[in-house]
Amino acid sequence: MSHSHLLHTSFIPTAPPSLRRRPGCPAPLPRTTHLIQSKIREIFMPALSSTMTEGKIVSWVKSEGDKLSKGESVVVVESDKADMDVESFYDGYLAAIIVDEAPAAEKNDAPKVLDEKPSPVAAATPAPKASGGSAAVGALGSAVHPASEGGMRVVASPYAKKLAKDLGVDLKGVVGSGPNGRVVAKDVEAALAASKVSGGAAAAVASQAAKPSGVELGSVVPFTTMQSAVSRNMVESLAVPTFRVGYTITTDALDALYKKIKSKGVTMTALLAKATALALVKHPVVNSSCRDGKSFTYNSHMNIAVAVAIDGGLITPVLQDADKIDIYSLSRKWKELVDKARAKQLQPNEYTTGTFTLSNLGMFGVDRFDAILPPGTGAIMAVGASQPTVVGTKDGRIGMKTQMQVNVTADHRVIYGADLAAFLQTLAKIIEDPKDLTL
Repeated sequence: MSHSHLLHTSFIPTAPPSLRRRPGCPAPLPRTTHLIQSKIREIFMPALSSTMTEGKIVSWVKSEGDKLSKGESVVVVESDKADMDVESFYDGYLAAIIVDEAPAAEKNDAPKVLDEKPSPVAAATPAPKASGGSAAVGALGSAVHPASEGGMRVVASPYAKKLAKDLGVDLKGVVGSGPNGRVVAKDVEAALAASKVSGGAAAAVASQAAKPSGVELGSVVPFTTMQSAVSRNMVESLAVPTFRVGYTITTDALDALYKKIKSKGVTMTALLAKATALALVKHPVVNSSCRDGKSFTYNSHMNIAVAVAIDGGLITPVLQDADKIDIYSLSRKWKELVDKARAKQLQPNEYTTGTFTLSNLGMFGVDRFDAILPPGTGAIMAVGASQPTVVGTKDGRIGMKTQMQVNVTADHRVIYGADLAAFLQTLAKIIEDPKDLTL
């Protein structure tokens, strides 16, 4: 919703003596009063994804009185999974900030809830136009930008804030080079380099990084926005009847392939995602999904979501069309997604479009575990560590092979035991003879 207000003015400039009418000169034309109109447009908390029900103001990129251009970032909003820039849809000026950003100590407080009639978080005034075609010229007093020294708050990109936190850099002393003085990642890196040159800062950064975060035992801590989203999803998943099937896969050939092409930037996650996607092509029902309990969809894309633990929660970046992308491009894409996930910069389509999920705890030495099915998907596969195992060979002898255990949790409304067994057999064949993974 928006409100319109008319700003009336009868401003008439006073002419200097040299330009005043002399006796005998023709009378001046009748004075006209120009009506200046200005519409106030409200900026609402947007729903940045289909799962977002609440959000939080992370930082205002613009201050009251700042000029806005269409498409320019105004405010950074924290959704359930990421921090996203909200852009202005109009040219004009930021008239008033109605909902201020939360101080750093209050970032975990209750966020702003979205409802059918959301409250505005700011009001924007378009650049005024005078009636009669005359341009209205005005000047706004320029205030100290909040990203600059002496400002009330620091305006920085979410990634810059994350980087500063990891490196132990105080943003209050960083000079921003982004739009309107916004601090960006390169400014944080430059500040760190400068502090190292001045001496002593490197040791302080290392000391801070090594210091464990303090936890007050017995304290009650409210959920963050991301933790609330994870909680809702887990509770929702309890309404789906699931079952689990485990399988043991020999990984000697896959490990050899990984060792051979690792130097080219290939990741084990990309190899597993590629193998899974190729198996799903042959077993589309395992890639299906049921949302209403009355029908199910054979998804047309093999989008592999992979669970990633990040600060304060869990997120599942998606490798879209993993069956069609070569392993080198897939690996580069995965690294990009992980970087964006940890900086809370993923776009909704990068974490909400998965059709099958992988959860890998093998890097922690976990040999097997069960995973909870994400709502709206048909199956999730838990991957354990590859470990040397004594096995019996076909000729009756004892041998040594490297094996890993996988456990698939599936929606039993549409996927049955035989479906998972056939899928896992195909997956094992691909992993034990991985020549198709590099095609």
